[in-house]
Amino acid sequence: MNGGEILFVSDLHLDRQQPELTRCFIDFLETRASRARVLYILGDLFEVWLGDDDPAAEFAPLFETLTRYAEGHEVLFMAGNRDFLVGEALARRIGFDILPDPFVIELGNKPVALMHGDLLCSDDVDYLAFRAQVRDTDWQRQFLAQPLAQRQAIAEGLRADSQQAMSGKAMTIMDVNPRTVAQTMDTLGVNTLIHGHTHRPGMHRDGKRQRIVLGDWSVQHGPSYLSWEEGRFTLTDPRC
Repeated sequence: MNGGEILFVSDLHLDRQQPELTRCFIDFLETRASRARVLYILGDLFEVWLGDDDPAAEFAPLFETLTRYAEGHEVLFMAGNRDFLVGEALARRIGFDILPDPFVIELGNKPVALMHGDLLCSDDVDYLAFRAQVRDTDWQRQFLAQPLAQRQAIAEGLRADSQQAMSGKAMTIMDVNPRTVAQTMDTLGVNTLIHGHTHRPGMHRDGKRQRIVLGDWSVQHGPSYLSWEEGRFTLTDPRC
């Protein structure tokens, strides 16, 4: 993939209760991102997504803006741990493509791996077991067959359980495992890996290898994004 700027974002965690954060992303699409050719969203666009049958009226302005944006730009989406139920119906509605995790692209004639990042946190065995459960096709089919209100109640319970579990975990457990990172990059045949999830933005080098971590968004610090243009990566985040 050559020619034109490519942007990468993740972990926006757009929430119906925080319309100002949604507005921030809309502004980003209409201004900074308008100059790019491709936009990759590497998971957790939403704080929670319970199925494409949700009318999500609070996000109507966002969907309208994204639809217009996708008419002139390539938009690609990879599910995160919060919005893994985003499906083809929403993708068709907005005009983006859904990518598997991991996914390898080519930048400057070199392979680059994209991930959300949760699979790299291999020390968090409880989370990985939960992830395997909710990513199971049968589990998702049964969950989506329930009324939306019931799904919301289940999600609230799971979220409360998750917050309680996280409060008792060491921060290192919720970060990537270096050995898993190296093994993943070897398996994918790449020297560059881009991911989010950990909310620890930065650019890390280990010999020939480069790992770029996308930051999360907030109303306080605004957008966090990675740009690739003319063979160069630039990470924009006020914490870096």
